Amino acid sequence: MDPESALDAIRNIGITDGQISIISEDKLEGHKVIDAKGLVVSPGFIDLHAHGQNEESYSLMVQDGVTTAFELEVGTWNVPGWYDERKDGQIINYGVSAGHIQVRMKAMGDSGDFLPADLGGSTPTSKEKLAEIKAGIREGLHQGAVGIGFGLAYTPAATFEEFETILQIGADTGAPSFIHLRGGLEGLQEAIEAVRKTSAPLHIVHVNSSGGSQTAVFMKEIAGARDSGLDITTEAYPYEAGMTSLESALFDEWASWSDEKIGQLQWVETGEFLTRKTLPVFREQRGEVIVHDRTEEMTLAAIKNPITIIASDGFFANGKGHPRTSGTYSKILRKYVREKQQFPLMEALRRMTFEPARRLESYVPAMTKKGRIQEGSDADLTIFDPLTVTDNATYLEPGLPSEGIKFVIINGVIVVEDDKLIPDRRPGKPVRNRIQ
Repeated sequence: MDPESALDAIRNIGITDGQISIISEDKLEGHKVIDAKGLVVSPGFIDLHAHGQNEESYSLMVQDGVTTAFELEVGTWNVPGWYDERKDGQIINYGVSAGHIQVRMKAMGDSGDFLPADLGGSTPTSKEKLAEIKAGIREGLHQGAVGIGFGLAYTPAATFEEFETILQIGADTGAPSFIHLRGGLEGLQEAIEAVRKTSAPLHIVHVNSSGGSQTAVFMKEIAGARDSGLDITTEAYPYEAGMTSLESALFDEWASWSDEKIGQLQWVETGEFLTRKTLPVFREQRGEVIVHDRTEEMTLAAIKNPITIIASDGFFANGKGHPRTSGTYSKILRKYVREKQQFPLMEALRRMTFEPARRLESYVPAMTKKGRIQEGSDADLTIFDPLTVTDNATYLEPGLPSEGIKFVIINGVIVVEDDKLIPDRRPGKPVRNRIQ
């Protein structure tokens, strides 16, 4: 099944030197043959929003059918260092953005690691600091970053002018920006206005998380912006709970919250739900919380919309995390395609493969060979049983791998075979932009 060409047929695929060399109705000979009878052969799933880019996360993601994953929302301030950490081989393909959050943290001297814990989020920039941030973003793009990351919800002190200034770099270079909005519907309108002024390409991450009860309104606003000619895309994950760092600016006003709202927070380390007494204790310790604050209806408002790309927003480390790392794509195939029949299989695959590749490919030419099953494309393939594919991960057991993903091939190398991860195979390659 090739979403770009709409090919949905029985074919034989020949792979040579990491690429699809032939697609034929005739029998092909090869030194290794996979019998895919009764299975779906899809382009490998492409995740535009994956944190926790480490061996542990990759091993779970690939068993969910993911062949390429990107850290684009938060990104990094040190693009060469980020790629260098992974240079000895990874299970799947990987890439990163030049992240406004991280560059701002470095410029402001923030004490946080991944997200701002103090100065990076809460301190306005001076003219000199803004110049430093701009230089950091431009340098990251020249070093190979695949886009620009924004998390305005985590940097409340960043003004609209600061956001627009950095977004203009995307307009100047063609680099797409990936934004975690702030401030509900006003935040969405702020982002759309900035795109209208700059003509920059923009991708809105986890629209179901940012939109909440207004997700349907968000989708209407985004569709209207697209119809007016703006280059805006969006994504969602199929869960009613999000996850983030408790020390971040999102929780600065927690003392004014109701007990019910505080009770929606689940401490990832132990699985316990927070109280007014325990929240400040855990916030001082710093760590991750799962936020149970949405409904299935809100999720469906995003997931059902044909313009919505599927992405996980996953994070997993040291055996802890969110089930979306392990189960996002299998859950879409199980729940929304097979069980609820919310959309056809080909549409699901389009939004899991071809559309994420297309979001990047004008700036990252390597993506023109991904998200497709065509001669000359990279041999990144996910082969699954549409009748049995199932997500197993839960909030208490987020590391349970999916089932029914029978084979995963990355750059021509089989990484998952007969539903099992093959140890010590790391054919994943770095994905960088066209500038470096």
